[in-house]
Amino acid sequence: MEKLEVWLRGPMAGVPALLQPVAHALLQAREEVNELLVDFPDTLLNEKPAGVASPGFHLKHIAGVLDRLFTYARAESLSKEQLSFLKAETVDDQHGTGELIVKFNHAINTAVATLPGFEKHLNEARGVGRAQIPSTVMGLLFHSAEHTQRHVGQLIVTVRFLQKQ
Repeated sequence: MEKLEVWLRGPMAGVPALLQPVAHALLQAREEVNELLVDFPDTLLNEKPAGVASPGFHLKHIAGVLDRLFTYARAESLSKEQLSFLKAETVDDQHGTGELIVKFNHAINTAVATLPGFEKHLNEARGVGRAQIPSTVMGLLFHSAEHTQRHVGQLIVTVRFLQKQ
C-alpha cells in the first residue's frame, strides 16, 4: 500500500484544529525533502541549472523564512543572527547536504512544535519586516506553509534535473 500524504493521516496530536493544515504542509515538505535528498551529492548542492536557485539555497531559505515568519508571528523583531542568516542564504554553501537537511528538519520541527502557542492569537495583527507590512498571526503561519511548499516544489524539479545530467 502506498504511503498516504500527511494531511490524509489524520490530526496531529497537540496541534489546534485551525493550524492542522500548517502542520500537515510543513511535515509533508519534510518527508519529501528527506526522501528526495537521500544520497544527494554535495558536489551538486550549489549548482544552478539554467540560472535557477540551487538546492542548497532552497534548504537554507526555507529554514530561514520559517524562523523569520514565526518570529514575526510572536510579535518579535529579527535578531542580528537572523539578519546575517538572511544575507547568507544566497551565498554558495560550504556545508554538506546532510548538514543542511539537519538544519531544514530542525526548522520544520521547531515550527510545528510551536504551533499550539499561537492558537489564541490567530486574528491578532502583526507587522512584517522593517516596514511593518500588516498581516495577522494566521496569515504568517499560512504563508510559512505555502512558501515552504512552493520552494520544495522548486527544489524537487532542480534536484531531479541535476541528477539526470
